[in-house]
Amino acid sequence: MATFLYRLGRLAFRRRWYAALIWVLLLVLAGAGAATASKSTNNDFSIPGTEAQAAFDLLEQRFPGQTPDGASARVVFKAPDGQKITDVKNQAAVEKAVAELAGPQVASAADPFKANAVSKDGTTAYSSVTYKAKPQDLTDASRDTLKDAAKHARDSGLTVETGGSALQSMPEGGSEMIGIAVSAVVLLITFSSLVAAGLPLLTAIIGVGIGVSSIAALAPVLDLSSNTSTLAMMIGLAVGIDYALFIVSRYRAEVAEGREREEAAGRAVGTAGSAVVFAGLTVVIALGGLAVVNIPMLTKMGLAAAGTVAIAVLIALTLIPALLGFAPRKVLARKDRKRDGRPAATDKPNMGTRWARFVLRKPVWVLAAGVLGLGAIAVPAASLQLGLPDDGAQPKSSTQRKAYDLLADGFGAGFNGPLMIVTDAAKASDPKAAADTVVDTIKGMDDVAMVTPAAFNKAGDTATITVVPKSKPTGTQTEDLVHAIRDKGGKITSDTGAKVLVTGSTAMNIDVSQKLNDALLPYLALVVGLAFLLLMVVFRSVLVPLKAALGFLLSVVAALGAVVAVFQWGWLGSLFGVEETGPIMSMMPIFMVGVVFGLAMDYEVFLVTRMREAFVHGERPGQAIVTGFRHGARVVTAAAVIMISVFAGFIGSSESMIKMIGFGLAIAVFFDAFVVRMAIVPAVLALLGKAAWWLPGWLGKILPNVDVEGEQLQKQLVTPSADPDEERVPAGV
Repeated sequence: MATFLYRLGRLAFRRRWYAALIWVLLLVLAGAGAATASKSTNNDFSIPGTEAQAAFDLLEQRFPGQTPDGASARVVFKAPDGQKITDVKNQAAVEKAVAELAGPQVASAADPFKANAVSKDGTTAYSSVTYKAKPQDLTDASRDTLKDAAKHARDSGLTVETGGSALQSMPEGGSEMIGIAVSAVVLLITFSSLVAAGLPLLTAIIGVGIGVSSIAALAPVLDLSSNTSTLAMMIGLAVGIDYALFIVSRYRAEVAEGREREEAAGRAVGTAGSAVVFAGLTVVIALGGLAVVNIPMLTKMGLAAAGTVAIAVLIALTLIPALLGFAPRKVLARKDRKRDGRPAATDKPNMGTRWARFVLRKPVWVLAAGVLGLGAIAVPAASLQLGLPDDGAQPKSSTQRKAYDLLADGFGAGFNGPLMIVTDAAKASDPKAAADTVVDTIKGMDDVAMVTPAAFNKAGDTATITVVPKSKPTGTQTEDLVHAIRDKGGKITSDTGAKVLVTGSTAMNIDVSQKLNDALLPYLALVVGLAFLLLMVVFRSVLVPLKAALGFLLSVVAALGAVVAVFQWGWLGSLFGVEETGPIMSMMPIFMVGVVFGLAMDYEVFLVTRMREAFVHGERPGQAIVTGFRHGARVVTAAAVIMISVFAGFIGSSESMIKMIGFGLAIAVFFDAFVVRMAIVPAVLALLGKAAWWLPGWLGKILPNVDVEGEQLQKQLVTPSADPDEERVPAGV
């Protein structure tokens, strides 16, 4: 591996014009594809294998011509204080607004006074609006019509708010430019060279540009959601900067030791590039492994982000050495340029060296402090509540949240999360009697506020029944009601022959949470197992990969604890723009496991590979730890700060999912890089000594030797001459 990458790095350095031209051409092609592709995205959230999805699919078959997944809206009207919505003037204003809702994409707009949609106290009414198109396919004209109707009703003195999927729009971007700016400052401080600082940023932007443009070009064909490109940008930008950072840093170190620049580029790609390859593989495995959850949207998001990571790896191995060839001296710090190729003098111990020596002196204390600290932060994770956001999670200032609150006040907390009961009576002897049995059974259950009569399709073999719970959509009582209805479904089927299915957004959320919970342990076993094997190949050790996996679990649980504290409990919520607390997004735990594991292994590979390299070359275990920190601590610290700043930039997004993911990944990288990798890892290695690098003989014969630390490459290099500036080339080249 190291030898192949060494030759690849030298080739890219020599043929830099060709390498740069290829990547620019790929960027242009991807951009052209994105520009000519349809702008439509698919935000459908299907969950195969669940009852809610089965009911949804049945509705599409039995109610042709309707759009079960079409956009919908609720326009809520509230009369001024002391008045009724049924007063002549107010009723006229409502009816006028409902009439204005008509449009080419509108399927129906219900008159609240004819649809029995007026609250018992007579102060609030709502109009249900259904559309022929999906939310992402609504035109600006349709959305403007909805807003104008509400505005005109407000002008008459009514309080009017609007909720529903019709208001769904593309999420506003976060403050990712702030993350890039922070990254630039960190790189400039780290490298003391404007050119060296600019290279990782430039190559990361090129890689993300190719990845995101490719996603945009393929979105209509692969039905990719609007969040797919955001996730790919978030992860691709972070790893792209980090991977380039490690290559450039190693190149500068090789030049500082007096090596000729093409040789330094080859060695940088051969050694640090090997670490980049395996670090990238762990991220790809983690993201690609999301497919085991069997939620199509999540699978596509993971694969798209994995593709962007693969692009970042290829760019680091080929474009970085090519660009180093264009600016061989300017990439060095000013003091290194003055040496003009002479080896650098031995400097005083840097901060990484001093920290490593401190850990070696007090490994037990450092280990205990790290584990206990993360353990304390992980405590809130025990109170984790999962769910999917609805309008109740919107900011209190938004019209969606105001409409949600008006409906809850006027019609009850459960009105915002109605359940849809689908009765498949195709095999029932009397479909109407079977549907009546379903209605009567549900009416007698706890936590039921209202049950509507059955509404049959034209064929008369399928009916829909709406059930309004007494409790709010995210309440445990509502979840118990869903399970209770499903439990009764078996008896109804045996008595009448009709099959009862529960669906709707609330039931869908419950099924998603259950499916993700069931998939978490298999996914964790798959990802950690594959990565454990990969790390055994990299480090040729059993205990080092085991330590890496356990450290990851500690950091991800601590990160989940922090997410619960901020987004569910509201601690420091205002600091992060969290206006409304609530359940943690259902996919958050499994998503964090996948992404954070891949990113955590980056620092494990980069830092511990340098220790392994020193150990293989004859240093004692303790001295190898110091060597690893002397060469890698500053760069790993810079890489972690960059990744944290990139992720933290997405906390400013208007989309709650992106905001939560940005915070979760940022805090997880902080815990993993600075507590686990910088403190717990060297403490454990210090306590293990030589045992850390133990590998059974029989296993050593089975595992391939990929030579990440460049041992075989060193053997192939010709013994250098007395002249330190003379190029060293591999034998046979």
